[in-house]
Amino acid sequence: MHLPPLKLRRGDRDMLESWTRSGTIEARLAKRARIVLMAADGTSNCDIGEVVGMHYNQVGVWRKRYSEVGLAGLVDEERPGRPCVYGHDDVLLLVKTVTEDPPEGATRWTMEALAGAMAAHGVPISASQCWRICRALDLKPWQVESWMTSHDPDFWEKAADVCGLYLGPPENAVVWSVDEKTSIQAKARINPTKPAIPGTPERREFEYERNGTVVLFAGLNVHEGDVAGWVTDSTCSDNFVTFLWDLIDQTPEGMDLHCIADNLSAHHTDKVAELLEHNPHVHIHYTPTHSSWLNQVELFFSILERRLLRRGEFSSVEDLTARIIAFINDYNRRAAPFRWTYEGRPLKAA
Repeated sequence: MHLPPLKLRRGDRDMLESWTRSGTIEARLAKRARIVLMAADGTSNCDIGEVVGMHYNQVGVWRKRYSEVGLAGLVDEERPGRPCVYGHDDVLLLVKTVTEDPPEGATRWTMEALAGAMAAHGVPISASQCWRICRALDLKPWQVESWMTSHDPDFWEKAADVCGLYLGPPENAVVWSVDEKTSIQAKARINPTKPAIPGTPERREFEYERNGTVVLFAGLNVHEGDVAGWVTDSTCSDNFVTFLWDLIDQTPEGMDLHCIADNLSAHHTDKVAELLEHNPHVHIHYTPTHSSWLNQVELFFSILERRLLRRGEFSSVEDLTARIIAFINDYNRRAAPFRWTYEGRPLKAA
């Protein structure tokens, strides 16, 4: 049956046409406005449905809604939804509970334990609902973050000294950032790793064998970017002094050598003091306690870890040593200094 053209209310055509042209109105309102305009032009429900991509029965619903109510009939009615089950007081009780000490014998709250504690207070609730409320409040009792506080009474003086070497190095001097990367394991998988293929990432077996460990002494030339490295067996003071002598030998004659180091005990021995006493052009600048992050060589260690060590497989300590030295040599071919942006003003928390 072909219906007669839909009769529009006075002034509605201009409004409906503006809806169909608008780039900001909801797409569903623009579609309903188009249905009404086509119906007013005498187009059948079936033909309208083919044009707008809607079943002709649904076209008839919007046609009838406009006929009975007008433009207001094209707007979705408010839906009451499910009534709130857990009120303001219940949510506060959950927050109070989860921010207190966990249940006896546990070190953190689980959602099951939290639901049980809520039930003990007369609020029956599921573990999944506890999780949804915690997620909505950005409350994460299953996570933990840690920090390290330096109690060095000379923190700011030492930090300023190190940052000063980065920002304004002394004239006629070379600045090295020095540290050790310890316990580097020569690990190899029991079975060969399978390379990546289209659709499948690299696959490796969980089980591996240990082939020994090494220690990397590394120095980063702060203002040139190149790295000096020596792989050995321990972090003892003798090895640290030996590495310092390597840096001294690399220092052009007549220039001072400044080394930035952390507070490892091997850096403070009598042998180190003796070296400094007999070489007045060598200076060691210690970072504040628990502040190795001030030492730029840590950035190189991070690069080494990501690019070589984390997924590397090494058949022996000799193989590991050769690969580390080869990595350093390749790194030095493109080395550039790190850009230090700290300007000496107190850092603000985000």
